[in-house]
Amino acid sequence: MCGIVACVGYREVTPVLLNGLKRLEYRGYDSAGIAVRTADGTIAIRKSEGKLSKLVNQLNGSAPRGTLGMGHTRWATHGAPNDVNAHPHTDESGRVVVIHNGIIENYAELRLELKARGHVFQSQTDTEIFAHLVEEEFEKRGGEGAVNLLDAVRASLKRVRGAYSFVVMDARVPDLLIGARHFSPLIVGIGEGENLLASDIPALLEHTRRALVIEDGEVVALTSDVVRIYTLDGGSVEREPFEVTWDVTLAEKGGFATFFTKEIYEQPAALANALRGRVEPQRVALPELAGIDFDRVDRVHIVACGTSYHAGLAGKLALERWARVPVNVEVASEYRYASPVVNERTLMVLITQSGETADTLACFRLARERGAQTLALTNVVGSSITRGADAVIYLNVGPEIGVVATKTYTAQVALLELVALDWAIRRETVGEIKHELLQSFVRLPDLVQAIIGSDHQTEQLAKQVNRYRSAFFFGRGFGYVAALEGALKLKEVSYLHAEAYAAGELKHGPIAMLDPEIPVIAIATQSATLDKVVSNMQEVRARRAPVIAVATDGDTFIAEHADDVIYIPYAPEHLTPILAVVPLQLLSYHVAALRGCDIDQPRNLAKSVTVE
Repeated sequence: MCGIVACVGYREVTPVLLNGLKRLEYRGYDSAGIAVRTADGTIAIRKSEGKLSKLVNQLNGSAPRGTLGMGHTRWATHGAPNDVNAHPHTDESGRVVVIHNGIIENYAELRLELKARGHVFQSQTDTEIFAHLVEEEFEKRGGEGAVNLLDAVRASLKRVRGAYSFVVMDARVPDLLIGARHFSPLIVGIGEGENLLASDIPALLEHTRRALVIEDGEVVALTSDVVRIYTLDGGSVEREPFEVTWDVTLAEKGGFATFFTKEIYEQPAALANALRGRVEPQRVALPELAGIDFDRVDRVHIVACGTSYHAGLAGKLALERWARVPVNVEVASEYRYASPVVNERTLMVLITQSGETADTLACFRLARERGAQTLALTNVVGSSITRGADAVIYLNVGPEIGVVATKTYTAQVALLELVALDWAIRRETVGEIKHELLQSFVRLPDLVQAIIGSDHQTEQLAKQVNRYRSAFFFGRGFGYVAALEGALKLKEVSYLHAEAYAAGELKHGPIAMLDPEIPVIAIATQSATLDKVVSNMQEVRARRAPVIAVATDGDTFIAEHADDVIYIPYAPEHLTPILAVVPLQLLSYHVAALRGCDIDQPRNLAKSVTVE
């Protein structure tokens, strides 16, 4: 959540900040602001509630000028989303300036202490207290000099608890940015005659491809030509920069109306990239799993949030069906508070698109404390989850800019199922269907491409769905996973209420809601439980609720039990969580477009949820 951009260098910094924040809009936010040190040695701050475009309009013709500055997009936690609570924040003098991602958990007690010492606050945020802490510590050290400011920041960091990435500058120190990170991402961009800080790589790519990841508990000092990393206690850290290999053009819409649609249409290529070199007609090749000792695993815990949780459910079905290993799938925000039984014979699989999801990282730390092995699935190289995991599988699908997951979800499902197949082959539990399973993964990109080619039908169905106040989804087994993800997509991008149920659960309460004004979307593809799903469809139609079925090509019988049918290519049922979801993604997009929603940046959502 939130976005950070900061720069110290030789050029006018305001355009750098605004362009960088534009690259981070996908993260989700409700206000934006910048701070620039001007030629007269003061800090000019401009900020506004709402979208970045509102701030840009405010700056038109009056943008502050200088070569040192910071910018921020805020997703509200403490205090309403308004101009006053927008970042950056300062101390009373306006000289110490701070932006911050994360949450200061002990801000209330620190605020009371600071008030008792005479500090006056302008906002309701937790962030503002940090500016006052730094100001106090800096004044103790004389209020001048880069070394003293760095020491003041370190001393202040030792007083706060929580997850954070901070950037600090002071009007009295003209060529210095200070950053700090604890459980919230912070990246250094190394340029020519300038250096940058950002919360994610896209904000840097216009200026440099050389980057450094700041680790938890580290502080970084940037001037226009030097980058130095320190521990919280002042020790020096040496780290080589890495080269970003993907191009900024990959983060552009490429002729599509939204990133969401672009990334739906990218899924055949994304899946091909995710599977390339990992699956062939005769074998699975996952060298990333070399770090896992499968012989000492008694149980698997899959831990994730949101869409990644749904992918985990598909992984559980595949692991238990093929590898015959017991699997729990847990919502990360609940997991570590539920006294889970975790030990050295547990394999924890952590699924996180960004690699920075706070709740999932907390589970990761728990696993390491208990001696469990860890396998991470993520799309972001160098993200927090990748450091310290016993094994990491990268999705390799390129940057996903739309807040709502599409290609990362389908890649997560495919790779989790590939892990299950690899494990089953090791254990010799997959039997005669091994060849069929391998072939299904080889064919997967083409199957998805065939579905995308029939988008016109979902566009027409969206006009019907848009007339209703709510929608139900249901399925069984792998189809239930598709139902969950389909309902989530619809509510995320169109704000139309949607719920998903295991089909057999409809008659245990939800059926009371059904009437002609609530459409039901049934995942009715070929499977061992298709006849049961058809029975559930008949129960729905008896309540006069309209039914849209997602069914397998050639199943003409299903049309007798549905008002409309979306057909997808025949495939083994383990691919249902991928193939059935693609038309539901498209349906969600078209409903959202009809409703005039902000599809790439849905209200209240963020791409990377870095607070618990």
